[in-house]
Amino acid sequence: MTEGVPCSPLLTDYYQLTMMEAYLRHDMTQTAVFEFFVRKLPDQRRFLMAAGLEQVLEFLEQLRFSSETLDWLERHGHASRTLIDYLAGLRFTGDVDAMAEGTVFFADEPVLRITAPLPVAQLVESRVMNLLHFQCMIASKAARMVLAAPGKRLVDFGLRRAHGAEAGLLAARAAYVAGFDGTATVLAGQAFGIPLYGTMAHSFILAHGDELAAFEDFVRIHPDNTILLIDTYDTRRGAQRVVELAERLRGTDIRIRGVRIDSGDLDTASREVRAILDAAGLHEVTIFASGNLDESRLARLQRDGAPIDGFGVGTRMDVSDDAPYLECAYKLQEYAGQPRRKRSEGKATWPGSKQVYRRHDEHGQLRGDLIALASERAEGEPLLQPVMRGGQRVAPAPGLAAARAHGERQLAGLPAMLRDLAPGPADGPAVSDALRALARQLDATG
Repeated sequence: MTEGVPCSPLLTDYYQLTMMEAYLRHDMTQTAVFEFFVRKLPDQRRFLMAAGLEQVLEFLEQLRFSSETLDWLERHGHASRTLIDYLAGLRFTGDVDAMAEGTVFFADEPVLRITAPLPVAQLVESRVMNLLHFQCMIASKAARMVLAAPGKRLVDFGLRRAHGAEAGLLAARAAYVAGFDGTATVLAGQAFGIPLYGTMAHSFILAHGDELAAFEDFVRIHPDNTILLIDTYDTRRGAQRVVELAERLRGTDIRIRGVRIDSGDLDTASREVRAILDAAGLHEVTIFASGNLDESRLARLQRDGAPIDGFGVGTRMDVSDDAPYLECAYKLQEYAGQPRRKRSEGKATWPGSKQVYRRHDEHGQLRGDLIALASERAEGEPLLQPVMRGGQRVAPAPGLAAARAHGERQLAGLPAMLRDLAPGPADGPAVSDALRALARQLDATG
C-alpha cells in the first residue's frame, strides 16, 4: 500500500467482525451490493469532488489476515474458529464500480459501488468510508480555493495541523487532485510524486539574529530556489533588505525568486512590497502569501487585485474548517439478487444497484444528473465505471496527474451557480421513474 498509509485489516469497527460471525453461522454469503454516497451536502458546499479511489483499490487488493492477526483475534476471544478459518483465506474477489477521482458529484449519488460476498462487502465498510470520506472532504474544500484564485499557484502547507500523519499525507493528495500545484509535505512527494515547495521559517531568521545575514546565508545555499520570508520583524524593512541583497548578488548567477509574507494585512503588505521591489527593478521577484487562508480570503484578495502570485494554504483546508465532515454512508442496496431499501426517518435510501448519468449543454457545461437503476439506459454520460472485476483491476491506475487533469475539466464545466462560493442550495440530481417505482414497490411490501 502507499507508503505511510496503514493497511491492517483490523483498522475497522468491531461490529464488522460480529456481523461476519453471524453471517457465516447462518450461511449468508451470497452476493451483496453496497454503495457509498453522501446523504446531504453541507450548507457551505454546492458540489463535492470525488477522491480517494486509488487508496480504496490498494486496500482491497492487499486485504489479508496474517497468522499473527488471526492468533490475536482468537487468543482474545474476538473470533470463533469458524470466523478465523474464513478470514485465513479471505481475499477480495468482488467488483468495484466508481466515479473517477476528480469527478464533481452531488447528494445521494453513488460514488462507489462494491459487489462481493456479503461478509466481505460488510467487512471493508469502515476503511472504505474512512478513505473516501476524508479525501472527498478535502478535495471539495480545495476545489473551492482553486475556483477562488484562478491562475495563482496554490501549495498545501497543512501537515503540522492536520489530524494525524495519514490525514496530512492524504490531504496533500486530495488537494492535488482538486488542482493545487504542490505540497510542503515531503512524504507526499515521495509517495505520490506531488511537486514539493518550501521556503523558510521565522526560526531561521531568529537564529541568525541579523535578517540580512539570514537571507544571504539561505540564498547562497539555495541559489536556484530561493523564496525569502520577509515579515519576521517588519515586512517593509524585510523587502528593503531583499533589495539590498539583490544588489550584493549583482554579477553572480544567483537570483532571488520570490518573497513570502505570512502575517498582517496581506493586501496592503503585498502592495507595499511590490512597490519596493519594482522600484529596485526586481519585477521578476514573485510574492507568495500564507497565514490562515481560506477560499473567502483568497477570493477577496483576488477581487481587490492584490499583487500576490501564489498562496500557501494550511489549517483551514487540511481540517476543512467550515465543513469538517460529510454526512456519508455505505449502505446495502441489494442482496442475493433482491433490492434492499432502508426506510429510517431522514435516512431512507434509494434501492438497488444504481448508475448516475450526467448531461451537459451545448457548451459542455453541466446541465444536470440523473440517478437511475444500473439496469437502465438513460441520456448522458454514465459516471460509475468498472474499475475492478473479480478482485482484479480492469486497467492500470490512471495516475494522479490524470486525476488532477480530470478535476480541472470538471471545475471548468461547472455553471456559474455552482462555482459561486457563497452558501446556497444546489439543485439535487433527478431520480428516474423506474427507481422511484422500485422504492414504492418495496415500501408497499415492507
